[in-house]
Amino acid sequence: MPRPSLSRLLPAGLLPAALLLATSLAPASAARAEGVVQRVVRTGQLVLAGPADAPPLVSTDANGDAQGYAVAVARIVQARLEQVTGKPVKLRFEAVASNADLAGSVASGKADLACGVPFRWDQDASVDFTLPIGLSGLRLLAPSGRFDGSPAGLRGRRIGVVAGSLGQTQLQGMQPQAVSVPFATSAAAVSALVAGKVDGVIGDSLLLRSLARSQNAGNLVLTPEESYQHYAVSCVVPQNDSAFRDVVNLSIAGLMQSYLDGVAEAVALVHRWVGPDSNVAVPAETIRIYFENVMLGVEPIRPLPPGQAPAPRLGN
Repeated sequence: MPRPSLSRLLPAGLLPAALLLATSLAPASAARAEGVVQRVVRTGQLVLAGPADAPPLVSTDANGDAQGYAVAVARIVQARLEQVTGKPVKLRFEAVASNADLAGSVASGKADLACGVPFRWDQDASVDFTLPIGLSGLRLLAPSGRFDGSPAGLRGRRIGVVAGSLGQTQLQGMQPQAVSVPFATSAAAVSALVAGKVDGVIGDSLLLRSLARSQNAGNLVLTPEESYQHYAVSCVVPQNDSAFRDVVNLSIAGLMQSYLDGVAEAVALVHRWVGPDSNVAVPAETIRIYFENVMLGVEPIRPLPPGQAPAPRLGN
């Protein structure tokens, strides 16, 4: 899949991390399983898993190519792998049948990476989560005036959820007398809502807003004003593969730092998919505050001092 120039999102200050990766990639034990970075060096491919209809994170365009915020993050990871290994890397998208299959695709080795996944303790036992790439929450999508967003109003109503999702768990916990109607994807649930087969859909507020707008369903609104539950969305990587997790974390931190520094390419990328220029229209100030909070927990990323040589590239 094509990718834009990402040079300004890969500041030179991150290159010393390649030296740490070189150490972790050394063949210290023949029994150690092949890591993602090693596999990328061998195959020249990075495999991203995702649903085909989950905007603004992942969707496919008219040509069948993957696009979205999660894909944009994966392209930055792709560029960093090329920088670290010194070899060309192709990003390949593998569509999954449902959101519930994302972590399983990575855990089973069918994919190297999936982005836009809320943290779950049960999944943390089989995959590792990276730095968050954004913040979202659970809300109810329904025709205007049908619900006030309160749990009491959901009693006895048919509410669409993604099977095995946080939305399904939240609905069962806050209103056990609601009728939970499971779907494989949020897109399928919203289509059922538009067709009148369910009374509402509980799920990721950014995803539901984007799907409603893509279907020109202007009568659908999100309630309540404050999400039932807030959560961060991250990328998932194979468990215990610290070399690759470091690459992904550096890529995410580099994007956030570039956004906070006002790098035009980073600002345009984020705003296109989740910012004021997108279907979900998250205010720039909200994005800035969240990115600042994430970066408080890690070292700021700055360019190397003049004349300082970068670490040697891997794979030579």
